[in-house]
Amino acid sequence: MQTIKKVIGSELKYFEEYFDRTFKSDNVLLDRILTYLASRKGKQMRPMFVLLCAKMGGEINEQSYRAALFVEMLHTSSLVHDDLIDDSMQRRGAYSVNAIWKNRAAVFTGDNLFTNSVLLLLQNKDYKILQIFSDSIGKVIEGELLQMDKSRKLNLDEAIYFDIIKGKTATLLASACATGAASTFTDQAMIDKLYLFGEKIGIAFQIKDDLLDFGDVAIGKPRGNDIKEGKATLPLIYTFNNCEPALRKKLMFIFKHRNKEEESIKYLIEEVVNNGGIEYASQKMRWFSEEALKILHEFPASDTRDALEELVNYTTGRVH
Repeated sequence: MQTIKKVIGSELKYFEEYFDRTFKSDNVLLDRILTYLASRKGKQMRPMFVLLCAKMGGEINEQSYRAALFVEMLHTSSLVHDDLIDDSMQRRGAYSVNAIWKNRAAVFTGDNLFTNSVLLLLQNKDYKILQIFSDSIGKVIEGELLQMDKSRKLNLDEAIYFDIIKGKTATLLASACATGAASTFTDQAMIDKLYLFGEKIGIAFQIKDDLLDFGDVAIGKPRGNDIKEGKATLPLIYTFNNCEPALRKKLMFIFKHRNKEEESIKYLIEEVVNNGGIEYASQKMRWFSEEALKILHEFPASDTRDALEELVNYTTGRVH
């Protein structure tokens, strides 16, 4: 991501220091957990989107950094809670908070991150940023509840699938882009445009996650975590809706009753590939990515726009 480093390299370094200073506490146990989380942070793509969208409208400022920090604290809080809800023992190849410090500590850590992220904005009177994110949080919760409701029965409705991922994933990235823009733009139309840009790439991002869960079938290393958890993602939904009736019945039986068996998972994945599920989902991902780039190209050409385009391409081209 050379263009990104060229455009906001120094700003990202400042943000890293800002992030590390924030993930501290006077409480010994909490400080230990926060230090652990900070040492295992991911690629921090959401803060990159915040800072680049801010730079589209002017110079990155303290409000831009606070928006970037808020989205990362909120995201980390949600991951801690997700691992707890899913009883997951690992996150990004390392033990989860609940695996090491047990459930109560995980609950309080997630709550602490969320509370402090809100206080960060309130104390600095970043009301516009807070308003954008508050709407986003509501949509994330609705998306989670919709997924819970639909998971009781096997959801084969593609429209509902997109409603779920729009709420669960896309709205947070959309808000990241919009809050970055709100820290430098004065024109609400530009903020709204970058919100829509973020929403489109957020949908593409989630479809890419769906595809990654199928692993590299060519070398015999399928992952299948979504299958084990009973989540009907886009490649599966397409396959169920478009394969022969007899195969559909067989695949649905495996998905419902044998989704923990490695051989059954491998067979299910192979049939998804053979029946065009992977290719269909890939096409959808590319379509949303292209729609995002169309919106981006409505802005004047600049190094910052090029960096955002590079980040979009990285988002859909990543291998993990």
